[in-house]
Amino acid sequence: MAGLMSRAAMVIKAKFSKLLDRAEDPGETLDYSYERQLQLLQNVKRGVADVVTAKKRLQLQSDKLEKSLVKLDTQARQALAAGREDLARAALERKAAAQTQLQDLDAQLQALEEQQQKLVASERQLSAKVEAFRTQKETIKAQYSAAEAQVRIGEAATGIGEQMADTGLAIQRAKDKTEAMQARAGAIDELVESGALEDFTSDQSQLDRELAQISSQSQVDSELEKMKAELGSGEKQKELES
Repeated sequence: MAGLMSRAAMVIKAKFSKLLDRAEDPGETLDYSYERQLQLLQNVKRGVADVVTAKKRLQLQSDKLEKSLVKLDTQARQALAAGREDLARAALERKAAAQTQLQDLDAQLQALEEQQQKLVASERQLSAKVEAFRTQKETIKAQYSAAEAQVRIGEAATGIGEQMADTGLAIQRAKDKTEAMQARAGAIDELVESGALEDFTSDQSQLDRELAQISSQSQVDSELEKMKAELGSGEKQKELES
């Protein structure tokens, strides 16, 4: 039972594969692959845009921190000049925290810059591959179309195509039917002449036709005897004259 099921599954897969192979259009397959590559390229470009956007945001934060550093340093100097060492210390502590944040932002900006460069390089390579595939795709499609047209022309010229085969079968069937109809018509004519079949389209009966045939035969015999008599008299006249 297992062997039978395995064979059945194999047959089904073979039939399905054959159907897919007959239904597959190389041009459509190549176009679909090209569309998928374009989608992948668009995803890479969106990734580059996202990285650039994130880097711009961090750059804005870094600019704000740099401005705050200058401001805190100025405030610490002013507080110290006014004899407020406590305020100067607080300003310097905030400045130190801002410097730490700025260092972290610089590290993140550097990482994003490296990531952007990698994505841009990948995008360029992928774009070149997609363009090369597009050129190859169009070349293959043109070659396949030319080969397909050549096959169709060859099949039409030699009569090995499916349509020409159907046409040949139709012609052969028409010939067979024509011959059969001609044979039937000949048989009917022969039966009518022999009297086996009565011609219902005529107003004469079988007896009328037989009597007409006898009369016609008698007329032929009479004319034949008359001709013989005329020829015989002519021969006798020639003998007398000689």
